[in-house]
Amino acid sequence: MPYVENRIVHDADSHLMELSDCLDAFIDPKYRLAYDDLPKLKAWPRDGKLPAWANALHDNPEFRAGSDANILLRKNYEALGAFRKQDRPHALDLLGFTSQLIFTTWCLGNFGLDDENPELAYATARAHNRMMADFCSVDRRFLGTAYIPLSDFERTKTIAREAIDLGLKALLIPSKPPRGHSPSHIAFEPLWAMAQEAGLPIVFHVGGEEKLNSDYFNNGLPRVKDFHGGEENFTSVSYMPIPHSVMTTLAALIFDGVLDRHPRLKFGAIELGASWLPGWMRNMDSAAQAFIKNEERLRKLSARPSEIVRRQLRVTPYPHEDAGWIIANSGEEVCLFSSDFPHVEGGRNPLKRFNDSLANMPARAVERFYCDNFVDLMGEGLAADLRNPAARVAA
Repeated sequence: MPYVENRIVHDADSHLMELSDCLDAFIDPKYRLAYDDLPKLKAWPRDGKLPAWANALHDNPEFRAGSDANILLRKNYEALGAFRKQDRPHALDLLGFTSQLIFTTWCLGNFGLDDENPELAYATARAHNRMMADFCSVDRRFLGTAYIPLSDFERTKTIAREAIDLGLKALLIPSKPPRGHSPSHIAFEPLWAMAQEAGLPIVFHVGGEEKLNSDYFNNGLPRVKDFHGGEENFTSVSYMPIPHSVMTTLAALIFDGVLDRHPRLKFGAIELGASWLPGWMRNMDSAAQAFIKNEERLRKLSARPSEIVRRQLRVTPYPHEDAGWIIANSGEEVCLFSSDFPHVEGGRNPLKRFNDSLANMPARAVERFYCDNFVDLMGEGLAADLRNPAARVAA
């Protein structure tokens, strides 16, 4: 019996839990030595304890026998289909989601290369995109994301074209600005145009944001552990600035007219939370009103910024947020369900947590949250027969 029953649910955020050799078969040989020299590869070597442990675990018949019963209880590398593509279709069958938008874990942030070493950044991004296309090729319900650095205008155009040709279904860009120019720079017009023409969304994801100033961690007290047991991920303080970069980047894209020039192009803010959304929408409307006399770009906007958001932006709340309150204060068109499978952050029962927060919402808003807003975001990236199978059967 699948986790989801009697409802069409599209999952706007799921992940691979790649092992450290995940890009080996996909990176151009001329960049292999430079890639091998990255600090992450040295910290997590291919012959280290993690790959040996993870492979042995999933080769163990006794462990595998418990996979079905523990589909939402086992997390990270223990989860079925976390890193073996042949296991992922059965995992999705057990979850019962109609489709999954899939993101990397190993490559989030592109190893910090975008500004420091653009040539290697595009090489690792290209390898990631090939790896993602290969993983998702086993099942058409898997919607792979391509990472597109914004460091170099011409390289960005080239890698976006390659990603679309690979059959990937969303173009992931960093939410923090590239060094030296805005993400709304006019030279990125070919990127937006390509995505709109292909009917694919531009998405942002946690990992591409400006990180918290590390000085905040020096409070004279013992270092706080996060729920992974380490010190490098989410804590209550480092959680706070997660949406700041995407708020500013999206505001720049809206104010500079990118969304108006490409009115069919959809954007997604994934695993960046959503409690910020209502206030940010109102703040942009206030900014537009305050500066409209002095800024011609604001006078050219087709609608208030908040209305452009409802038209073209889709956002995933965290399961611990009050999704009902967010929807009531931002609009039924904007929010999406996500599981974060197989990450710990997604919890063991995301449907219950979201259902509880949506208990007083109209049925139409709930349907949009679980299905229709995702269909709208994904456009041509989601096959027609996967968009709302129940409706077609009923018809």
